[in-house]
Amino acid sequence: MKPNNTILNGVMFNAYPDSIGSNLSDTVTMLRMPEFKEVFSLFYVLPTFFNSDLDRGFSIIDYNINEELVSKDDLKALEELGIMLKFDIVLNHLSVASPQFKDLIQNGEHSKYKDFFINWNTFWKGHGELNDKGIIIPKKEYLDKLFMRKAGLPILNVPFPDGSQQPYWNTFYQKIDNENNSILGQMDVNAKSQLVWDFYEETLAKVKSYGCSILRLDAFAYLHKEIGKSNFFNKPGTWDYLKRINQIATKNGLTLLPEIHAEYGLHLHDEVADEGYQIYDFFLPGLMIHTLETSDHSALFTWAREIVEKGYRTVNMLGCHDGIPVLDLKGKEISGTYQKGLLKDKEIETIMSTIMERGGRVKNLYGPSGEKISYYQVNATFFSALGENEQKLLLARAIQMFMPGIPQVWYLDIFAGKNDYDAADNAGSGGHKEINRTTLTMEAVTAGLQKKIVLNQLNIMRLRNTCDAFNGSMKINDSAKNEIDIIWENGSDFAHLKANLNTFKFSIRYTQAGSTKQTVY
Repeated sequence: MKPNNTILNGVMFNAYPDSIGSNLSDTVTMLRMPEFKEVFSLFYVLPTFFNSDLDRGFSIIDYNINEELVSKDDLKALEELGIMLKFDIVLNHLSVASPQFKDLIQNGEHSKYKDFFINWNTFWKGHGELNDKGIIIPKKEYLDKLFMRKAGLPILNVPFPDGSQQPYWNTFYQKIDNENNSILGQMDVNAKSQLVWDFYEETLAKVKSYGCSILRLDAFAYLHKEIGKSNFFNKPGTWDYLKRINQIATKNGLTLLPEIHAEYGLHLHDEVADEGYQIYDFFLPGLMIHTLETSDHSALFTWAREIVEKGYRTVNMLGCHDGIPVLDLKGKEISGTYQKGLLKDKEIETIMSTIMERGGRVKNLYGPSGEKISYYQVNATFFSALGENEQKLLLARAIQMFMPGIPQVWYLDIFAGKNDYDAADNAGSGGHKEINRTTLTMEAVTAGLQKKIVLNQLNIMRLRNTCDAFNGSMKINDSAKNEIDIIWENGSDFAHLKANLNTFKFSIRYTQAGSTKQTVY
C-alpha cells in the first residue's frame, strides 16, 4: 500500500511549545499578530508537546498532552487560524520513566513488558563473550558492523529491585546520577513484540485526536535490529516496519514523513521517495551555506534539478531543533564503487571550519570502542553560521522559498537568532544543541517585529504561502554561477527570483490577485 502523502503546499513553522514565551498559548498569541497573517499553513510542534524527560522531548514518557505547556484551547486556536499540525512519534525508543519501562523495573521477569524493550545480553546471547562486568561483547565481525550514535556500546545498565543490573539497548541519550542512584535514558523498544505495535496503534489514534495531520517518524531507521546487520536501516526489515506503520497511519488519516540522516551517496533518500513517501531535504542547509560562501550555485542547482526531474516531494529547512547536517552531503563507497556526494569532502570540511570559526559546535559519530569515525552535524544558529550577515540570511530565506518542496522555518531564524553559548555550556555533555534553542520572550518578539530583517523574511514567506504560482512548475534559467534566476509559473501566475551571489542583493517579481509587483532587497 502506497502512503497517503499529500502535504499542504504552504510554509511550515517549527518550534517547541515553549520556544515563544512560556507555553504554546504565547506562540498562538504571536501567530495571531498582524505581521504573521497568512505566513504559515503548517506548524511542526516539537515533542515537549508530550510528557518527556530528556533530549528536549525526544525521550517520551507518554503521548499525553504536557499540560504545563499545552492546552486544548491552544489546539482549537491553531485550527481556527487554519494551521495544520505536524507531530513526532519516536519509533525507536521510550523513556526509562515510561509506564512500560517502570513496570519492567518493578516486576522484572514477571513484567507484562518484559519483551517490550531489548535486553542487550538476551539479544546477543550466543554471538559474543561475557566480559567481567557481565555484559556480552558481540563478536568482532558483528561489532564492526554496528552504526553508533555515541561513544561505547549502545547500552544503559539498569538497576533492578533484586540488586542486579541488566544492560538494555540505548542507542541515543542517557544520564546517570550515581549520587542519587537515578537514571534517565531513551530505551530502544523491541519491534518484534506485538505489545509495541499495540502501543503504536494507540499512539497514532491519540495524536490524531489532538488534530495531527502529519506525523514525522523520528529515528525509524534504527527500529529494526538483527544479528550481523548495521542496525541502521536494515533491509528488508526496515521496509517491513515502515509499511506496517503506514497501514496504521492510513487508518487514522495521517500522512507519514520518515526522518533519515544518511550520506547522499547511499541514496536512501531515493529509496524512501520511490516507496511514495515525502522526504526531508537535509541537503539544503549545507548547500545553502556553500552557495552563499562561494558565490557558486552549481551544487545547489544540481540538487534542485534532481528534485524536479525525479519528482521528489520534500520538506526542506535551513535551521532546525537539531543541527546543520554535513554527513548528509557526503559520497559513499558501496561494494567497491564510490557514489559521489553533493559536495566534495574538502568542500564539506570548509563549511564545517567556517561555521566552527563563527562559534559552532560539532557532533560526531563513534565506533564501538569509542573512537570518532565521522562528523555528523554542526550546531549553530543559521544566522551565526552565515557570519551574522542579515543580507545573507534574507537571501537564504528567499532561495529556500523558491526551492521545490515544503519550506519549514525554525522560529529563531525568523528573528535572526545568534549562537547561545551560555545555554550550550550550561547544558553540559551533549548540550551542544542548546546553542540554537533560545527561548524568545514576548518582549523579544515585539522588539523583533520592528526590525527589517524580520519583517522582510515574513513578507517573503507570506508570498510563498499565498501565491498560486508555487502550486505550479519551477524553472531554473541558465545564468552565471554567481547569479540565481528561478521562475515558478502556474497559469497566469508567476514568481521570479533574481539574485547576485557576490552582493547578496536580489529582487522578487510576482503576480498576485491580478496585479504584478516587484520588490528589491
